[in-house]
Amino acid sequence: MDAELKSLEHKLAQFIELAQRLRSDNQQLRQQLATAVNENRQLAEKIGTASERLESLLRQLPEEEA
Repeated sequence: MDAELKSLEHKLAQFIELAQRLRSDNQQLRQQLATAVNENRQLAEKIGTASERLESLLRQLPEEEA
């Protein structure tokens, strides 16, 4: 009986350690995701600005004569 309790205690300690590690990993992943989402938003804004500038330049070009 004592051996079974020791085994159960050991398994429980391993489970707690794993749960803590997973909690930490999840927090890191949430932070990485937030960073990636923010970078994606910034890049989308840059692309939008570049597209607007390009369209403005294209409108300024003289049209070809047929």
